[in-house]
Amino acid sequence: MSQPLVITIDGPAGAGKSTLGALLAERLGYLYFDTGVMYRALTLVALRVGLDLAQAEPVEALAQQVEIEVVPPTQADGRQYTVLTDGQDVTWDIRSPEVERGVSLVARYPGVRRELIRQQQQIGQRGHVVMVGRDAGTVVMPDAPLKIYLEASLDERARRRTQEHSGGAAQPLDLVRSAIARRDDLDAHVLRPAADAVLLQNDGLSPEAEVAWIMDYITRHG
Repeated sequence: MSQPLVITIDGPAGAGKSTLGALLAERLGYLYFDTGVMYRALTLVALRVGLDLAQAEPVEALAQQVEIEVVPPTQADGRQYTVLTDGQDVTWDIRSPEVERGVSLVARYPGVRRELIRQQQQIGQRGHVVMVGRDAGTVVMPDAPLKIYLEASLDERARRRTQEHSGGAAQPLDLVRSAIARRDDLDAHVLRPAADAVLLQNDGLSPEAEVAWIMDYITRHG
């Protein structure tokens, strides 16, 4: 295939989607777009205006009112993209512990999902984007010319997560494994590859090797 204008990367928690997506986007000169940041951005705005996140209706109404944008980095401060809410840069604010605690609840509301998927599709339709998520290829951009679905064993994903936190107060491997398994259960309704997705089993592969594999796939199917 010729260089696809939209590439989606889906897969379970800990499969390495974000690392791969960022590297692949850099290689192609594309926008790296983690769809999850939109849910974080909405959660941040909801907290700032004092909404009760446990009340679906006002949060869903807010989703209709807030314009969330994801663009290439606007500052050289280590960010992989810039997140804007109604024009305000909230790139680092969406990583706060308060947002971390509330985002899973916000992301479950059907009205929130409908509106943010619509906004995600607008970004994807511009092209030159690597979109990472759990349903990017099945729901958000089902017509994307190249869909990657990352697969990795539960043990491999737990090992990676443990290594990521080895510099701090790392949890025992069995606890990390159990936490990822619970996340898989929560995500079971979206954890499936698109019918035309390319499956990439990445146990033992470095992110750089994954990028090389995908670039080779693009070349071979051109």
